[in-house]
Order: sequence, then C-alpha cells, then structure tokens
Amino acid sequence: MTLDTRNLDRIVDTVLSYRPDKKKTHKKPKNSVARPRKKRTALSLFSGAGGLDVGVKRAGFNILGCIEIDPHCAETLRSAVKRERRETLVIEKDIRLVNPKILMRGLGLKPGELDLLCGGSPCQSFSQIGKRECLDDERGMLLFEFVRFAEVLKPKTIMMEQVKGLLNAPDKNGKIGGVYKSLISKITALGYIPKMSVIKAAQYGIPQLRQRVFIVCTKQGLPFEFPQPTHGDPEKRAQTLFPLLPYATVGQALKGLGKPSAKNTRQRDDSHVDITPAGDRKRIHGVPEGSHLAKELHLPAAQRGKLSKKDTTKFLRASRSKPSNTLRCGEIFFHPTEDRYLTPREYMRLHCYPDTYLLKGPIRGRSGQVRDLDQHRQVANSVPPPLAYMIAKRIKAGLDITHPISSHANLL
Repeated sequence: MTLDTRNLDRIVDTVLSYRPDKKKTHKKPKNSVARPRKKRTALSLFSGAGGLDVGVKRAGFNILGCIEIDPHCAETLRSAVKRERRETLVIEKDIRLVNPKILMRGLGLKPGELDLLCGGSPCQSFSQIGKRECLDDERGMLLFEFVRFAEVLKPKTIMMEQVKGLLNAPDKNGKIGGVYKSLISKITALGYIPKMSVIKAAQYGIPQLRQRVFIVCTKQGLPFEFPQPTHGDPEKRAQTLFPLLPYATVGQALKGLGKPSAKNTRQRDDSHVDITPAGDRKRIHGVPEGSHLAKELHLPAAQRGKLSKKDTTKFLRASRSKPSNTLRCGEIFFHPTEDRYLTPREYMRLHCYPDTYLLKGPIRGRSGQVRDLDQHRQVANSVPPPLAYMIAKRIKAGLDITHPISSHANLL
C-alpha cells in the first residue's frame, strides 16, 4: 500500500492516522498515556533521490515528510519509505504550491517543535557550468522557500546545501554575492545564527572531488561546529600529530560489484546496468585510465570529433587510484578499465549510498532523452549520505544538549 500525496490539501489532515501496510487504525483512548518520542524530527525539502535524507535518518532523525517535484525521484523516495516500513509522507508537488501551515497541522506539529528543516534547492541557477541566470531563473528563487517554511514551522535548526556558485551569485541589481547575503539576512531576521562551510566530499571519506556549500542555522545557545576533515590528499598530507587518512578511491568504491547487466536484458533492481551506445564505446577505446578523449591527440581526429581542450569532463575515464571527479548531470563518466559508462549503481557507490538503497525511473543513454531525472542524474544531484550524516550528527548533538527529548513528548 502506498500513499498518494498529490492532493496534499485533502490528505494532510488525515496523515497521522495513515499507517502503511496496516488494514486498521485505532483511535487513541481518551485517558491513554502519551508515549515518549524516541527520535528527533526532520522535514526534507527538495528531497531528490534522498541522499541527504539517508544521512539525516542515520544520524537519528525521523523524517516526517519529503517534498519533491520530480516524478522519478518521488518514486525512488516512495520505494524507500515502503521498503523500510516508514511513515514518511512523500509529497510529489511543486513546493511553491505547498502550504506550510496545512502541512504542519497534518504532521501533528506546532510552531517550534520541528527539530530540523533540511534540503538542497535546485543548483542550476547558480552553477558556474550553466547559464547562471541566478534570480532571473525561477529555480533560483526556490532557495528562499527555506525562509517561507521556516517562518511558519520555526524549526530549531536548518540545514541547506548548494553549489559554491551561490556565494558570489549576483542579485537582481547585479551585486556580486547579493543572493547569498539576502538569504543570510532573511534567515538572521528570523532569529537564526547561520554558519557556512565549503565542504569537499573527499575530505570526509567519499571517493569524489565534490565541493558544496553547507549552511547550518541554529538558534542562540545551540552549539554547532562543522565536522573536521578525516581524509586528505596522500600527496599533500601534512605530518601532524593525528595524520589524516588518504582519500578513498574509485577502485575501492567499485570493488566487488561484478559485471553489469546489458541494457536489453531484464532490468535489475540494483541499477547495475550498462547502457553505453556502441558509438561511445568506440570513442572511449584507447583513452588511458584517468584521462579524457580530447587530451589523447594520438587517437584519430574522427574519434576525437569536435572536442576541444576545454572538454576535460567529456569522455572522461575514471582512475582506480584516485577519487572521481564531481558527478554531474551533463556527462556520464567511463569505467576505469572497460569501454563503457559507469552504471547508476557504480555512481551510487561513488556517492556512498548503501547497496540496499534502490533507484526508480529510467536509465538514460547519452544519446537518449527523458523528460525528468534519469537514474544517473538522480545520483549526481544528491548529497552523499555519509556527508549528510556527519553534519546531521553534529546538529543532533547540539539539540540533545539544549533541547533534550522529554519523556512525556508525543511520539511523532
């Protein structure tokens, strides 16, 4: 049994009585004793494939709801909720159409009771790779949905993830960094103390040179500091009293996966499927491990095609001895030793998803097109779960000090 959340205004008032896989629900006796709340609560915005949610949940939070507009991502989220027998409300809807007051009531919350509001709004408007239209792109304005929800829910903490381009993105008046300053100003006006850090995933054990901005906002008195790096570049690691571990590598991440299934065979649940077109197999052939096609001038001009020196991530073959480049939506990277794309499951390994986590939706070949997010892009758009876990764990530690869970609180 799955919960259809598209008609949100109709169902949120009954969501607390909804229990997946149970035919009957019983009303709470009038004189019953409230059960203790065992976990911190969280609401996830722009949930995507759920990478951030996986880490937040592992840190000890109960995710009450997820809001996500993409149908394939929403299917991935619903699948996880059902598989894990959770009661998380998955709302497949444009977040601008979601009324936070109605949602708050449906989740059984009062202002100030939610422990964590978290998510990562669309990054295309601020990315250095795209057109970078910032607030002229309607997706850029979605960043301020965190403010709209925080005004109503008054969560104890907020965690936001975005690309580095947010920090110097111009506002509508052309002021460099204006978007970030506006966001921080609005968050501060709500009584929060924001802290920002640019975090490289490889420094925390993720085999990927991914850098993203994280902003954590707390109320006065709630302690929070970002976690310190645990890993470092083996060629640059300084000799310290407590030396860092070397970066995790692509080879370590992919170990033990075995051969993927062919595209035309029955699709596997684990998404370890090879969808490489024959033409791309020919073009990557002869490119050494860790290199890219445009660099290999010894290969035939017809094979290199119209690639230029700037095309360093197109037809890029990963290296087993190093972390991967940042997974992106525009290209699919190639296997270190085989003439094929990395599969969605291999992408998930590079993002450190659990092998038990499953994606839903199509697996797109480079020459194919799908309207919504295919599986490779679901992963590339998401937060690596261990990174979300380490930050959320720090948030929870602060909450446990300043807002200990009462033994008389209701179980949400």
